[in-house]
Amino acid sequence: MDKKLTSLAKAAEAALADRFAAIDDISFQNTEKIMTAFREHRVSESMFAATSGYGYDDKGRDTLDRIFADVVGAEAAFVRHNITCGTHALAIGLYALLRPGDILYSVAGKPYDTLDEVIGNVGTANNGSLRDFGVSYMESKLKDGKLDLTEIKENLEKHKNIKVVFIQRSKGYLDRPTLRTADIKEVCDLVHGISDAFVVVDNCYGEFVETLEPAAVGADMMIGSLIKNPGGGFAESGGYIAGSARAVELAGYRLTAIGVGLEVGASLGQNKNLYRGLFYAPHTVAQALKTAHFAAYIFEALGYAASPRYTETRSDIIQMIRLGTPEKLVAFCRGIQAGSPVDAFVSPEPWDMPGYADPVIMAAGTFVGGASIELSADGPLRPPYIAYLQGGLTFESGKIGILRAAEELLKTEK
Repeated sequence: MDKKLTSLAKAAEAALADRFAAIDDISFQNTEKIMTAFREHRVSESMFAATSGYGYDDKGRDTLDRIFADVVGAEAAFVRHNITCGTHALAIGLYALLRPGDILYSVAGKPYDTLDEVIGNVGTANNGSLRDFGVSYMESKLKDGKLDLTEIKENLEKHKNIKVVFIQRSKGYLDRPTLRTADIKEVCDLVHGISDAFVVVDNCYGEFVETLEPAAVGADMMIGSLIKNPGGGFAESGGYIAGSARAVELAGYRLTAIGVGLEVGASLGQNKNLYRGLFYAPHTVAQALKTAHFAAYIFEALGYAASPRYTETRSDIIQMIRLGTPEKLVAFCRGIQAGSPVDAFVSPEPWDMPGYADPVIMAAGTFVGGASIELSADGPLRPPYIAYLQGGLTFESGKIGILRAAEELLKTEK
C-alpha cells in the first residue's frame, strides 16, 4: 500500500484515540441496556425456535418485540424479518396514521428519494400513493442546519389537520447535518404542547449512536431497517416500528390486517438472527462510527471536504465525502468495493435505480445484500458528487476499505 496512506492511517488512529474511547463508552451503555432487557425477559434457546403458518403464540417474536421496546424507551414495538426495507417500514407507519384530508408535514426538508412516490410528489397517479388517498404534503427546511421551531409552531397553529409531523433524522442524499436526539426532543415537546399530531421519526442510520433513541424523548413512532444499525450485521432482512402503544397498534394493523395485527406472522427460523443482531448492534455501530471518523481524517488530509469532520461528534453512521467530479465518485466507490470481503473483484457502475431521480452508484461487498451497516458507499451522479459512506462490521475491515478507496482516488490525480 502507498506509504503516504500507511503513514496517514497511523496518524489518524493516534489523533482519534479519545474519540474512539468515547464511542466505546456509548457502546458499553447501550450493550448494558440490551443485556438487562434480555435478562429481565428471560431470553432462552426456546425463543429461537421456528414457527410457520399463522405464527400464533410465537414466543420468540413476541418477546423480542417487548425487549426492543424496552431498549429504545418505547411503550410498544414490533420487529419483523418480512419488512423488506426501510422504505417499506416507513410506508407501513405513514399509511397506518394518515387518513383522507390529513397533512403529512416534513419538518427537516425533503425526505429520502425513495419516499417521493410513496408520498405522491412524483410518479403516476392512482398507483396508491398517500396523495391518491387524499393526504396532502408540506415541508419546512432546516434553518442554519437546525429545525426551524418558529415556523413549525406557526404551521401547526395554522393547519389544524396536520396529522403527522415527520422527521428524517439522517441526511439521506441531502447536504445537511444529521439531527441529534436532543433536536428531536425539542420538536416532540413543541408538537405535543399544541397539537394532537403524531411525531414520526425516520431513525435509519441513527440507532445506538447515542444512548437515547427518539421514542425515549417523545416520538410517537420511530422506524428503521434491520439491515442497518439494529440488525448488527446478523439480520438477513427486516425492519421495526416502535413508539406509543396506539401508534404501534395501528402500524400492526397496516402490517397485516385490522383486527389481526401483531398476533400473526411466522418467524420462519429468523428469530435467532434478530436476537443476535440486536445483541451485537451497539458494538457493530461503534465499529461503523470508528470507520467513519477514520475516513473523515484520511480524506480531509488528502484535500477533500468531509462532513461531519473527523473532530465532530456524530448522530448517525453516515460519512459524506465531497469529491467534485463523477470520475472521482466512481473511483471512490470502486475502491470501497475492492476493499470489501464479498465481490471484491466487481467494479460498480452507475445505474438507474428504482425510486431515485438520478443514476446512482453503489459499492456494497456485503454478506447481506444492500446491508449498509456493512461497509458500503453510494451516491447520485449529480453535483457536487458526494459519496455517502456508511458501515463497517469491524474497524479493521473498514480501515482497509477506506485505504483502498483512497488509493483509487490518488490514481485519478496522476
